Amino acid sequence: MAAPAEPPVERSVVPERAGAPDAIGAVVLGGCAVWALISAAGTDGRPEGVLLAVLAVAAGYASGRISGSLAPVATASVMAVAALAAAIASSQEGFGTAVTVGTPPGDTGAVAALLVLAAGATCCAANAVGRSSVRIALRLLAVTIAGAALLFGSVAGFVAVLGVLLCTPAAARTRHRTAGLAGLALVTALVVGASWAVAEQALPEGLSASLEGQLTQHRVALWQDAAELAKEHPLLGSGPDRFGDLSPTVTRSLDSDGTPHSAALQQASEQGVVGLLLLGAVFGWLLYGLARSACSTPVVLTAGAALTALAAVASVGNALSFTPVTAGAGLLAGLATARPDAGRMGPVPVSSLTSAPAEET
Repeated sequence: MAAPAEPPVERSVVPERAGAPDAIGAVVLGGCAVWALISAAGTDGRPEGVLLAVLAVAAGYASGRISGSLAPVATASVMAVAALAAAIASSQEGFGTAVTVGTPPGDTGAVAALLVLAAGATCCAANAVGRSSVRIALRLLAVTIAGAALLFGSVAGFVAVLGVLLCTPAAARTRHRTAGLAGLALVTALVVGASWAVAEQALPEGLSASLEGQLTQHRVALWQDAAELAKEHPLLGSGPDRFGDLSPTVTRSLDSDGTPHSAALQQASEQGVVGLLLLGAVFGWLLYGLARSACSTPVVLTAGAALTALAAVASVGNALSFTPVTAGAGLLAGLATARPDAGRMGPVPVSSLTSAPAEET
């Protein structure tokens, strides 16, 4: 009796130039580090924070690529639990207390970002795992993360996590990842553009007043200071980590952390147009890597949704000033772009992060 034919193996969506995203990432991250040094040399800035953030992203991405090739679901699950634990630790006051009251200014952005990364890692693992019982447990964990955001009083974190949760079932039904990733890039551009429009007071009066009420006058004043510094120093910027020294709003505040609470505006004010373009290039590189990933489209789009939610939080907060957040973003991107070890597992299917070996007959 003839042996049954082996099931067809889905080919990876990654063509022969699979190393292109890695090469681009090395160039972009290297450019960020070099430009921070150039900007600091011309302005007496302090580039250590930028260099640490670049190192954290690179280390997280490399760790994700390595661990994702060996145990992607387990790594994503551990990352989700660790990010949730870090968010709980950052909240300081524990459950039932608003983070805005229990932590210094700036930590709220870290809590929201960590919750987003936890939800993204959980949903990626749920889309990749084969066993239904494990998938249900992971989805319950994702719902728990959303509930934790409410208990912490982090409205931004809850909205961002809810966005990731809603994108997850939609990602499972999407066949064309490029269109989905392009939509996520557009959402990020709109959020960044809206924050800049608020800083420039370019929105209609009614809408501007409504947004200012949500963002607080203090944050809008910080954004306006950042926009003015960007105009005064368009090329080199005012220097890395010098916004707090030059912002009138910061000098009048007793509890400010010295940042404008917007990644794009901070980059433009401290490192000029080139720094802002490099920040956008980092996000574009992550999306490009996801588009070329050998992982399934649901996993790729879920990771993209989490990174987009993180970018939105960073556009109106101080999330990227915390090393665990930047390292976690790199780790999540690395997991979603990892290629399983071909020597151990054979051809890489598109339908999941891992493929079960065929049963012997």
